[in-house]
Amino acid sequence: MELYSRKRWWKFFLMAGAFFIGAASLYYTNRLTSKLRQEETRKMELWAKANRHITRPDPDEQSLELVFEIIQNNTTVPLIIADEKDTILFHRNLDVPEKNEQAYLQRELQKMKDGGSGPIVIELGGGQNQYLYYDDSTILTQLRWFPIVQLVVVVLFVLLAYWAFSSARRREQDQVWVGMAKETAHQLGTPTSSLLGWIEVLSMKNIEKSLVDEMRYDIQRLQTITDRFSKIGSKPDLQPVNVGDMLHEVIGYIEHRISSGVRIEVNADDFLSELKILVNRPLFEWVVENLCKNAADAMQGTGTISFSWGCQNRQIYIDVADTGKGIPRKYQKTIFKPGYTTKKRGWGLGLTLVRRIVEDYHNGRIFVKESTPGKGATFRILVEKG
Repeated sequence: MELYSRKRWWKFFLMAGAFFIGAASLYYTNRLTSKLRQEETRKMELWAKANRHITRPDPDEQSLELVFEIIQNNTTVPLIIADEKDTILFHRNLDVPEKNEQAYLQRELQKMKDGGSGPIVIELGGGQNQYLYYDDSTILTQLRWFPIVQLVVVVLFVLLAYWAFSSARRREQDQVWVGMAKETAHQLGTPTSSLLGWIEVLSMKNIEKSLVDEMRYDIQRLQTITDRFSKIGSKPDLQPVNVGDMLHEVIGYIEHRISSGVRIEVNADDFLSELKILVNRPLFEWVVENLCKNAADAMQGTGTISFSWGCQNRQIYIDVADTGKGIPRKYQKTIFKPGYTTKKRGWGLGLTLVRRIVEDYHNGRIFVKESTPGKGATFRILVEKG
């Protein structure tokens, strides 16, 4: 549980870091755009002075050159000069369409008015005035959008990096998981075969038959476990299996290996017992056994485990319910991840194995259907109909 708590904190810090970078960039860019806007306002005031200078009756040639240079050097700030009746007299740096030119200019004029910067008055003398309206330059507009684009890029980069890291780690975990399972099967195989030989020797001695049979059953059980581990990492052979028969067989095995205070019951109509599912029986029985053992642990040796099943669309569902302590909602997905456990002993691999068998090897699904803290939990398995 601590492992996944730390993992959530790492996600939080990554996203918080991306947000901080974006926020700092936004703050800095806003300060920069504010200064740039002030600079553009001063340029427009200078531009207005240059226009007033042209209208003087006796401008000298040298000052006219300076004025024309000031006017011509404005290549980025969109502007419109209009009279008191909003008749447009001049415009610059606007992408005016060939059709509906006047309508477009009137819309741009209204947008500049609504921008709140206010017109710059060009006094022509004799009580006549013109009004210069302007908008943000393309550079200023691009600069204002820059931090937002940067934040999006940073977030995408963080998400991509996290996805790549998680995928690489998951592949590495898969390789370790499969290798460990294969090695376990190999290590169990030799002594199990040897034990079978010794059982045959014991059966020829004057030893109580029931004891030998019980030992033979346990060794066969070891063979089943070895077979299960050997199938991890390989594509299993799926066959139609009767749901009722399989569950009753697993229940019969589990009942003698859990606390006597735990009762296992089956809640299904007789006709449902004939339903078949497409599974690899040794592996799927492993799924049911793990769910039963987890349920027994959750109930601390006292309670009820209930099985029910039926049809859902084109799939068969199998519900395994217990009367244990339940699973908090925030952990209902985490419980299937490696290392998650609430026990003092154990590696937290049981439900990980269950999900791998159901989803990777049977193209099914397993999830917590419902859970109430203090009252129990219900797991649902969905598999193909056989």
